[in-house]
Amino acid sequence: MRILLLNQYFPPDTAATAKIAHLIAEALAQRHQVTVLAGRPSYNPIERHPRYLLHREVRGNLVVERVGSTTFPRHRIHHRLSNYISYLGLAVSRALTIRTDLILTMTDPPLAGIAGALVARLKRLPFVYNIQDLYPDMALGARIVQPVHWVKTWEYLHRRTLEQASLVIVLGEDMYERVITKGIEPERVVIIRNGTSIPEESHSYDHPVSKEIRCGFPFVVLHAGNLGFYGAWETLIGAAKLLDEEGVGFIFVGDGAAKSGIEALVNGFPRVRFLPFRPPEEIPYVLAAADIHVVTVRRGLEGVVVPSKLYSVLAAGRPVLAVVPEKSDVARIVTRSGCGVVVDPDSPASVAEAIRNLVRDRGRLEQMAQRAQAIASEYDIEKQLERFVQVVERVIPQFK
Repeated sequence: MRILLLNQYFPPDTAATAKIAHLIAEALAQRHQVTVLAGRPSYNPIERHPRYLLHREVRGNLVVERVGSTTFPRHRIHHRLSNYISYLGLAVSRALTIRTDLILTMTDPPLAGIAGALVARLKRLPFVYNIQDLYPDMALGARIVQPVHWVKTWEYLHRRTLEQASLVIVLGEDMYERVITKGIEPERVVIIRNGTSIPEESHSYDHPVSKEIRCGFPFVVLHAGNLGFYGAWETLIGAAKLLDEEGVGFIFVGDGAAKSGIEALVNGFPRVRFLPFRPPEEIPYVLAAADIHVVTVRRGLEGVVVPSKLYSVLAAGRPVLAVVPEKSDVARIVTRSGCGVVVDPDSPASVAEAIRNLVRDRGRLEQMAQRAQAIASEYDIEKQLERFVQVVERVIPQFK
């Protein structure tokens, strides 16, 4: 089967969807011919590309084509929009000329699903929609846009996209339920999680990198990953200040669109620290540095975003502080497995009290760590990718 995958970000972009797109493309390319249609690297890339209209890389069954989209820094909205619009315009034009049997689209940029559905309709091909973040719900819930007329048009077009898709792949139970409420038949919606690699060995925080991450605090609450609009950051910072006298440090490793706002909330408070991303080879030691890891989703965004960082925390055998709505996918996994605690994302006092109790009960914390490690294999990335390939093959059975 010839598969065309549309996603703006692809390595050397460092966006989470770039990494997922790469894994999906490689898994499909083991049995099929795959073309990825991406943009010029623009998401904190580890390498920059010169200007071009089209760049092509061939790697066996995998072909990566990059259209010459703009690569402005993402911190200003008009720069980000330029990157989005230039990618979509060039990618749709190019996609219409590529011979393929199936269109597979992810959600970078936010209108990518609508663009992929358009290409599939014009070429009369089946369309598979892999939703990483649910738009425009994400933009509305994160207060990036207001529910004005053009956003209502966006929602209408997105529902048409969902209706057209032969298959909709979502990341969790809450996202599944939210898509179903839009009128999509349950049999066309499948849950496949992004998952993570399971390490061969576990690590303690005796390693120099782990010690550096801990910043000398006796108890560390760690958030490692993107600081996006979806997190309950005010609640976390409020909880940190309530624990001022109790030796608890809150460490944020990473960057993101909400970082400057979080720093403003902290306003120099010494028990909250911000550290940069570490190289990939040091990530196991970053994960090992925490007494407990934060996974957070702001109320109202359950089913809109499903934080994949949860699976890396489980694989590292660390407990989870889930500052999320009780009906979110993260809350369900943590509650079912006993690998952590679920706390109201609107209540700093509840978060502080949960942490305070765990500081006093190291035995309970260790039990949570053991439960995390025990369930991690359920979210092994290889299992998830194999299932992804299988469900895509079912769209055109003769190619299986």
